[in-house]
Amino acid sequence: MRTTSIKALALLAATALSAPAFAQDADPLKIGFIVTLSGPAAVLGEQARNGFLLAAEDLGEKFGGVATEVIVVDDEQKPDVAVNKVKELIERDDVDFVVGPIFSNILQAIQPPVTSAGKFLISPNAGTSNFAGAECNPNFFVTSYQNDQVHEVLGKYAQDQGYTNVFLMAPNYQAGKDSLAGFKHSYTGGTAGEVFTTLGQLDFSAELAQIAAFQPDAVFTFMPGGMGVNLVKQYRQAGLDGIPFLSAFTVDESTLPATQDAALGLFGGANWAPDLDVPKNKEFVAAYEAKYGAVPGTYAMQAYDAAQMINAAVASVDGDLDNTDGIREGLKAADFDSLRGEFKIGANHYPVQDFYLVKAIKRDDGKYQTSIVEKIFDDYTDNYVDQCEMQ
Repeated sequence: MRTTSIKALALLAATALSAPAFAQDADPLKIGFIVTLSGPAAVLGEQARNGFLLAAEDLGEKFGGVATEVIVVDDEQKPDVAVNKVKELIERDDVDFVVGPIFSNILQAIQPPVTSAGKFLISPNAGTSNFAGAECNPNFFVTSYQNDQVHEVLGKYAQDQGYTNVFLMAPNYQAGKDSLAGFKHSYTGGTAGEVFTTLGQLDFSAELAQIAAFQPDAVFTFMPGGMGVNLVKQYRQAGLDGIPFLSAFTVDESTLPATQDAALGLFGGANWAPDLDVPKNKEFVAAYEAKYGAVPGTYAMQAYDAAQMINAAVASVDGDLDNTDGIREGLKAADFDSLRGEFKIGANHYPVQDFYLVKAIKRDDGKYQTSIVEKIFDDYTDNYVDQCEMQ
């Protein structure tokens, strides 16, 4: 057997398991869940997987009242691997939805084969500018953000602080390019340097030497996963504490268990934080910590909301999986209580939502998390929606 039940996946941390899911239902809803679950960035995919499976458990292992199979696969952070696995999900497993991925280069690879096959693709993290604009697609939806937006938070903060000389650094792939574009959309000051590093780079000694030499007003960086862990530790070790460190997806719940005190007080941008004052969010954070023994991050939150969004869409057609037009309208309606509070889907199928400046803190119980400092953008739509002519 190739599929696995939601309950089994919630208990096991394997990337692809084999077990019957809902033998009592000959025609269940099938969801292929594809994220990075190996290598230094695995923690990001694990957070997303755990958030999605927690939502499935809360739904009683049924989406829209329909018994559901979730098939989890590891894209290995390799576009060619991801495409092959997505094709298996579509052609072999006949999934109704594909949920994923984490990284934008993987999204660029898998969006065409999923949407051209008439399946729905829900991204719980990656949100590239091209798919928000000219290449938007009726079968592609995002529950996270457009990549630029979180970085715009730090650009706006730097602008408001009066910085005029910021050092910019990001990995050399689409999301990295979007990050710097997003920062500069809100920041009009000068730059001390602009560096694109290798994706997956773990030694930043050369870049830190440049920062020490330039002595900028601040550093802005986007370094997710293991890249961010190493950068934060090396930044402190290099004695650069006096230079403000602004980041997105570098200091968050996926990296704080490893960086710990080295990250305290560092700022980030986000569409959510664990202490966001929303009743449903408080329940989610408590349940996630009880089940997984870790503080959830945005990856988990956005995947939980992706599950809720699918549930609401399937419920809107009374479980009729053949009614794809109705399901699409249900996805657009996004009729569910988002963990981030006010939330809706824009004309390009990307969220319209609030964004916050957050910082790393240590809680009284010794755990680390991000905490909201202030709201930067209210009910914010991305900058590419006007380029989208949905067919």
